[in-house]
Amino acid sequence: MSQKFSVSGRHQKVFLAGVINTAPEQAIKAAVRDAAEAATDFSWLSKGDTVFIKLAHNSGNPYPATTSPVAVGAMIELLKDKGARWVIVGDMAGIEYVKLSPKGFSGSTRRLMAVSGMARAVQVVGGELHCFEEDGWNSFYEDTLAVGTHWKRGPMMPAILKDVDHIILMPRCGRHILTGSTLGLKAVVGYWRSDTRLEYHHDASTLQEKTAEGNTAETLHTKQRLVITAADKILTTHGPDKGYVCQPDFGLIIASESVVANDMVSLAWLLLNRRNTPLSEKSVFKDPHTSQLVVSIGNRWIVNKLGGLIPAFTCEKLTGSAINSFWDDRVLKHACQVFGGLPDVLLESTNNAVPAYLKKQLSGMIVPIYS
Repeated sequence: MSQKFSVSGRHQKVFLAGVINTAPEQAIKAAVRDAAEAATDFSWLSKGDTVFIKLAHNSGNPYPATTSPVAVGAMIELLKDKGARWVIVGDMAGIEYVKLSPKGFSGSTRRLMAVSGMARAVQVVGGELHCFEEDGWNSFYEDTLAVGTHWKRGPMMPAILKDVDHIILMPRCGRHILTGSTLGLKAVVGYWRSDTRLEYHHDASTLQEKTAEGNTAETLHTKQRLVITAADKILTTHGPDKGYVCQPDFGLIIASESVVANDMVSLAWLLLNRRNTPLSEKSVFKDPHTSQLVVSIGNRWIVNKLGGLIPAFTCEKLTGSAINSFWDDRVLKHACQVFGGLPDVLLESTNNAVPAYLKKQLSGMIVPIYS
């Protein structure tokens, strides 16, 4: 189905560094550095600055269910080489594993990071871990949204963000049982306190739109410098915590200063790899986003965990949708609107491990469609 978009007129470059699937760890680290240094000149970074790396660490499961530890380690080393004094790496896991309330918290994102291998990868290169729940309920502050027409109030964000100079977002590329995909824009949920997450899931008819609007928070607008996605492995079914792991012959590191442009390419990459996922892995039992019933029940279960039975009973219906192209993704479509229009995305390779046919294929998947 064709869709009209307001075109921003802005050229947004997205840089691709290729990684062959037999590549050693050092080659992956080199690709991360290549992509990052192509995407930004680091002129925003002054000697002695503090940088926060935002992960997608919903569970304790290994990459690609969570952000790549190898990529994060490479990014920490690069930032320190560029003059950063402190590099802090953090997130707060999903309600299945960590619950924060005014009385305290249960579960531990830090423990989950140890299980996934993230903790060691961060610490061995001199980074620091920060888990939002450990600072307590009152450490969060209400941020301002540039666009928030689907929100009742601003999101409650962790205080650590006030203390850092810059933010780098490092998501993964994967499927999601509720929203169909989990990329850079969806990773914003990891910042939020439980009451913000409750509103997000309870008022579920606009969950996708609230995802996009959450990325317009003033803190992110003023401090987020770079989005870099390690996608040499892709979680192509189920998600966010488990599913079929696809490791193509040529993997990608995707980097851009624009979270919208980055997600457009990342979604195209997810969809390409879903085509190569065995049909047996796409049944409703292994890829339940295809079932509207599962999507609705799954969201109510999360609302119950966050707020109890009454909110679970009164919450709005979450509507899933088959995402077969960028134009099906409500999160990305609304993000284009709230960020000023559809960007004109230009793909550039940073090494010789990105086949020309692959770059052409991805470019064709993000070309605007007009009715």
